[in-house]
Amino acid sequence: MPGPRGSTRERGRAAERAVAEHLQAHGLRIVELNYAAAWAELDLVAVDPTDGIPTYVFVEVRSRASDEHGSPLETVDHHKQRRVIRAATAWLVEQDLWEQVETRFDVVAVTLGADGLPCGELGWIRDAFDAS
Repeated sequence: MPGPRGSTRERGRAAERAVAEHLQAHGLRIVELNYAAAWAELDLVAVDPTDGIPTYVFVEVRSRASDEHGSPLETVDHHKQRRVIRAATAWLVEQDLWEQVETRFDVVAVTLGADGLPCGELGWIRDAFDAS
């Protein structure tokens, strides 16, 4: 039986898979899962082809078992935003896309049920923060 750390990781991965499926159902193409660099991680990298201009979307997935202690969205503070931006920059440079593509930072909140699987609506905030 996995310990608390393993079960937390499993719940996080389940939330990320649910978000990836949700984004794909809304027309985004997932290009990377769980990228780590520059002492930070990107949960998902997707391409949004809306309006004919492909935009690279860096998605932070936040999950909680309930909203009892606040929304998962509230956990994306300035410090977390800076870490995501740092990882996104590293990813763009690695892909030779730095300063060549449109980018956006989205946050998706997931509430997990007692079974550890996502339940209810996903809270998707497009363009939740910017890199400035």
